[in-house]
Amino acid sequence: MLGAGILLMLAAPAAAPPPAAVAGPPPTATEAPPAPLPSNAILIAGDSTVSDYQSKAYPQAGWGMMLRCALAPGVTLQNFAIGGRSTRTFLSEGRWDKLMAAVKPGDTVMIQFGHNDADRSKPERFARAWTDYRDNLTRFVWMVRGAKGTPVLVTPVARHSFNDRGLAQADFAEYSDVMREVAQKTGTPLIDLESLSRAWLDKTGSDASLRFYMHFTAEQAPNFPKGIQDNTHFSELGARGVADLVAGALAGLNLPISQKILADRPDLTRTTPLGRGACH
Repeated sequence: MLGAGILLMLAAPAAAPPPAAVAGPPPTATEAPPAPLPSNAILIAGDSTVSDYQSKAYPQAGWGMMLRCALAPGVTLQNFAIGGRSTRTFLSEGRWDKLMAAVKPGDTVMIQFGHNDADRSKPERFARAWTDYRDNLTRFVWMVRGAKGTPVLVTPVARHSFNDRGLAQADFAEYSDVMREVAQKTGTPLIDLESLSRAWLDKTGSDASLRFYMHFTAEQAPNFPKGIQDNTHFSELGARGVADLVAGALAGLNLPISQKILADRPDLTRTTPLGRGACH
C-alpha cells in the first residue's frame, strides 16, 4: 500500500514548463555594439537645417544635400530630413518608418534633431529633452541596429547666435547634452556638430559668418522678393561649410563609411557661391 506522502506526490499536477524566452532590455553601455558591416549608403533623418532644397528655394540649402559632395564614387545618400520636424513628428507622421523601410544591412543612418523638439510654442513638435527626446533617440538607435545598420547621432547644429562676448552660443544645449548621454550609454558614434559649428562660427566671427545663413536683400536673393533675415537656415556657402564639418567628423569615426569620405573636398570649401545647390 502506498503511503500518504507518495499518494500526494502522484496526485500533484506536473510542474509548468519554463516560460518562453523574452527579449531583455537593450544592451547597456558596458556591452559593445555589434561590429558595423561594410557600408556604401548613408540615410539621414533630420530637420530643415539638414534637408534637401529645390532650386526655387536657392540660396537656402541644408548640410545633408551638400554632404553628397564629400562621398566617394559609388556611395549613395538618401536624405529623409524635412523642415519643421522633431523626433516626435518624424515618428508620428511615419517618416521614420519610411526611412527604416529603406535601411539595408551595413547602411549608415545619421540622426540630427533638437531644433524643433525644443519648440514649446508648437505642442505637436515639442519633446521634453530628458524624457521624450531621449526615449525617441534611443528608439532610433536600437531600430537601426536591429536592421543591422550603423546609427550615428549628430548634435543640433548652431544657429547664428552670439553672446555679449562675441562667442557663438548653444541655443539647444540641453538637447545636445541628452544626445551625448544617449550616445555614451548606448555606445553609439557621435558627431558633436553643435561644438564643431560653434568653433567654426567663432573662428569666422559674428559679422563675417552672416554669409553662412539666410541674410539677403531681395536683390541678392530673387527667390525671396522681400529679402530674408534668418539666423537658423543656411545659405549655399553655409550648407557647404557645415557639410565639410560633418564629413571631417564622419571620416574620423573609424566606421566602414569613414573610408568612403573624400580627403580632399574642394566643393565644400568654396569661398564664393556656385549659384546652385550642386557639388560643382
